Amino acid sequence: MDIREFLARGEPLLFDGAMGTCFAARPGREGRSCELASLDSPQEILDIHRAYLQAGCRAVKTDTFGVSALLAQGEEDLARRIVEAGFRLAREAAAPFDAWVFADLGPAPQGKGAAPGDLYCRQAGLFLEQGAVCFLAETLPSDEGIPQLARYLKEACPEAFLIVSFAVDFDGVTREGRRGSELLRAAAALPQVDGVGFNCVSGPHHLLEYVRGLDLPDKYLSVMPNAGYPTVTGRRTYFQGRPDYFGEKMARMVQAGASIVGGCCGTGPEHIAALARQLSRPLPRILPRAAAAPERPAPPPSDPFWEKLCAGERVTAVELDPPADDGIGFFLEGARSLVKAGADIVTVADCPVGRPRADSCLLACKLGRELGIQALPHMTCRDRNLNATKALLLGLSIEGIHNVLLVTGDPIPSEEREEVKSVFNFNSRKLARYVSGLEGHGLSAPFHIFAALNLNARNFRHQLAMAREKEDCGVSGFLTQPVHSLQALENLKLAREELKGKILGGIFPIVSHRNACFLNNEIAGMNVCGEIVELYRGKDKEQAEELAVAVSARIAREIAPYTDGCYLMTPFRRVGLMTRILAEIT
Repeated sequence: MDIREFLARGEPLLFDGAMGTCFAARPGREGRSCELASLDSPQEILDIHRAYLQAGCRAVKTDTFGVSALLAQGEEDLARRIVEAGFRLAREAAAPFDAWVFADLGPAPQGKGAAPGDLYCRQAGLFLEQGAVCFLAETLPSDEGIPQLARYLKEACPEAFLIVSFAVDFDGVTREGRRGSELLRAAAALPQVDGVGFNCVSGPHHLLEYVRGLDLPDKYLSVMPNAGYPTVTGRRTYFQGRPDYFGEKMARMVQAGASIVGGCCGTGPEHIAALARQLSRPLPRILPRAAAAPERPAPPPSDPFWEKLCAGERVTAVELDPPADDGIGFFLEGARSLVKAGADIVTVADCPVGRPRADSCLLACKLGRELGIQALPHMTCRDRNLNATKALLLGLSIEGIHNVLLVTGDPIPSEEREEVKSVFNFNSRKLARYVSGLEGHGLSAPFHIFAALNLNARNFRHQLAMAREKEDCGVSGFLTQPVHSLQALENLKLAREELKGKILGGIFPIVSHRNACFLNNEIAGMNVCGEIVELYRGKDKEQAEELAVAVSARIAREIAPYTDGCYLMTPFRRVGLMTRILAEIT
């Protein structure tokens, strides 16, 4: 029977479970690639397929989840052999049961050179050569490349049936910070996609609760959660979800609107058998969860800095480095002096150059609570995973802080890498998309997101392209690297023409000839032109400070037509110098 004809009858299509965890649970198989097992242990893969089919599933996935990574690494021949073997074994197992075989396409690896869409199409092409008609793109963190895959499949094989499935946590967010509801709508809008849904990461209860709260699209809904959540014992990972519990929850998933169900990590043949028993009984559909009555929105929090920007008035932000110890007196007094001298907001760096300092967000909260000073904390992608990031943002919102600067962050210095590990779940663009999507999902008021813009980049066109991507991800303003050259000024003019967001032009007061040379040679993103460097040659400390005030004021005047304000960086805790500069420019 054609799969569309089957689904049109209203019967749920039952898939198999997780080949990877099922294979890894066999004695001596932990740590081995199940994809390679299609070549060197084909009988084991055949046995696993048959076990799922005997449990009652009507569709099996090929043992090819990791092929995308092989293609990205240039292993074209090995990928082809695995596809050929994986499809042959699945078809051999499925034939006696009259079951459908789905070509399994795992997520395309990010940052490996090849574009995700190209990798998906290359995989699909290998399967089409074997006669595949049904395709499942699963465990996806984003929809990048999916429109290309969908168009390619239908052009090459008009009868192709494509399911697109995203991996979301219990908050409905992927590891790239994308909201599952947004991805579901985008995939369902593609005319070449037949089914959309979710798999992996979440257990059946949380995925059921998530699905019940969605406005489901007019496409077949596919849901394949994990058996539960993993437990690590020694070197082995176990999923302790019980088959009967899984079957009961997934039966409710069908009642909630799922047309295609199955399992992901930890779901063995016993889980599929339990679900098959549940599906053998009539399952009346249940209504979607009623939406809660909308609450009267709270008044937006007071945000003088943002309000001033939006009113078209020029603003001044001043960066003050957080302390490297728990002595807070200088920091608080410095912030008080800067605001008194005319700063609209104090920005606080997040462990600059990868060295530990007092937490920028905690300091921002302290400034607001104890001194009534608005602060703009920097947040890097280096030191927090998704959970820690959301927890911190919730805390900032509770404290009334709704302006953040998101940067990818400097890596941990090389000599410490064996002891301290960087955590890069996101880059700044993905983090911005995640933060901008939190409104209405735990946050009552949005964050105003700022990002960095390197005016001194050698390939500034590339920087501009990334900045436009950041704007598409929710960034509403930029703080630039210092303008210490004519080229940086020209790049600033170009940014003003092409970007929609607010721009605060960077100014770093140079305090000596040695300091200028250091910036040029040791600090990424800095470029001090030779003319400015020579101005400081032979100057003593007092003369250099006078020069720093004059040069900074001149730069402020030069960048004024192309910016919405200034972003001053305090060198060497010299707050007195900054108050003098503020007096000149505000």
